[in-house]
Amino acid sequence: MTLEAIRYSRGSLQILDQLLLPQQSHYEAVGSVRQAWEVIHAMKVRGTLAISLVGCLSLAVGPGLAALVAFVRDKLSFLVTTRPTAVNMAHAAHDLADAAAQEAEREDDTEEAVRERVIRCTEDMLEKDLRDNWSIGDLGARHLLDWVAPNGSKVTVLTHCNTGALATAGYGTALGVIQSLHSLGRLEHAFCTKTRPYNQGALLTAFELVYEQIPATLIADGLVAAAMAHRGVSAVIVGADHVVAKGDTANKVGTYQLAIVAKHHGIPFYLAAPSSSCDLRLETSKEIIIEEHPSQELTDVNGVRIAVPRIGVWNPAFDVTPHDLITGGIITELGVFAPEELRAALTTTISSKDGT
Repeated sequence: MTLEAIRYSRGSLQILDQLLLPQQSHYEAVGSVRQAWEVIHAMKVRGTLAISLVGCLSLAVGPGLAALVAFVRDKLSFLVTTRPTAVNMAHAAHDLADAAAQEAEREDDTEEAVRERVIRCTEDMLEKDLRDNWSIGDLGARHLLDWVAPNGSKVTVLTHCNTGALATAGYGTALGVIQSLHSLGRLEHAFCTKTRPYNQGALLTAFELVYEQIPATLIADGLVAAAMAHRGVSAVIVGADHVVAKGDTANKVGTYQLAIVAKHHGIPFYLAAPSSSCDLRLETSKEIIIEEHPSQELTDVNGVRIAVPRIGVWNPAFDVTPHDLITGGIITELGVFAPEELRAALTTTISSKDGT
């Protein structure tokens, strides 16, 4: 059975409560936009792609689209506030709002027609995400093998945070590349970090690797340099929440130092993300809003205080990796590009789709 972070059918939306993993697998019903905001904000559903899908799908199951376009724009703007760093949610909100507005401008339009257009667009996003993930996995695996193992040997890959089926509509991005390597019989081993302070690697990525029967080892975040030096790491692959035009990337905190260590050891560092994670409107990473999480993530473990009282806490959820450290390339569903190629490649693809 395939792991599912989201279960959706017309009129029904459920999310796998990731706060309960790996001890329990419980699906929670989401019946409104407010509930979607709450499960995203509480980290019951995670991953930049998964949260954008849940946010948009909640419009399809929530009651009353009586306000039509105004309702859609208002509720989507509300959902974007849950995770401001993840650009996918903002892109999805913009596309859905535009679709609703275009439908409303048609002659003889009805409330039901607008509602149907919004639901269909959202369902298409769900299907597209899964297709894109398969493409990312295939393209990334083949590019990596051509670079580091052209002789047909197996590779060892290190990843950070959670980028698999639990963070997407299915299969995954960076973890999708690892799955593709495994399917090709070319993966020797995968290392995943614990990903402090929220432990997504230990709770989610390790769970997925074991579930998919992929040979893997969990390591502390501070062990990545030693793993590269002594465990034959061939490449590093991570996801992304926000990629700007230059290729600078916001991803789970700890990614920046991982990229520095990889460059020191001469190990290619890859980024795997759909084109919807790329924001060509922003030139540099200085314009990205970086979320800060509650101090209790650092000071408490399972509700028990472990840090001395009154100590100051800085707990950003993301850090930024400069483009020149992404030495392997940026893997998208459209191809694998060097950071300096990204803007031109995506602009050309978008223009061709628009017929311009």
